[in-house]
Amino acid sequence: MPATIETPRLLLHRLRYEDAEEIFYAYASKREATQYLSWATHESVDETRSFLRFSVESWNFGTDYSYSIRLRSGVLIGSIGAINDNGKVQLGYVMSPAHWNLGYATEACAKVLSVLKSIEQQLYRISTFVDAENTASIRVLKKCGMIEEARLPKWFRFINQDNQPRDCILFRYLP
Repeated sequence: MPATIETPRLLLHRLRYEDAEEIFYAYASKREATQYLSWATHESVDETRSFLRFSVESWNFGTDYSYSIRLRSGVLIGSIGAINDNGKVQLGYVMSPAHWNLGYATEACAKVLSVLKSIEQQLYRISTFVDAENTASIRVLKKCGMIEEARLPKWFRFINQDNQPRDCILFRYLP
C-alpha cells in the first residue's frame, strides 16, 4: 500500500506518532464517533499513542495499513484502514462527528477500495462488517460498491455499546 493516497478533497497519510493529539481530539475521545467501533473510546492521549505504536508496527509487518484522513487544508477528520490477514482484507474507518454527512467517508472508502483493487492479485477477499443499526456506514459501504453478504444475529460485541452482542451485516467488495 502506498504511504499517501489522494482524492479530490482529501489526503490520506500513513498514521504517524505525531498524529496522536489530533486523533484523540478529532474522534478517538468522542463516544458518538466510537460507538460502532471494535476498540474502546480513548480516555487519554496516551491511549491514542499506544494505538499508534501498534499501528506503526503493524504497517511495518504488512498486516494493518491505517491512514489519517485529512482535508486538503491539513485538518484531520478521521482515519481509515485495511487489515491484511494473508490476502483477506478487512476495511474500517472512523470520522470526526464534525465532518459527518459531507461525503468524506464515501470518498475515502472508495479510493482505498480502488487501491486495494489494483493489488487484487495478492488479495482474495475484501470485506467489512457493521452493526445492523449503523445506517450511515451501511449507506457509505453500498455507495462504494460493497454488497451485503450476510446478516449475522448477535455476532459482535461492541465495547462502546455495553459489550452486548449485536446484530451485524457482513459486506464484501466484488471488484
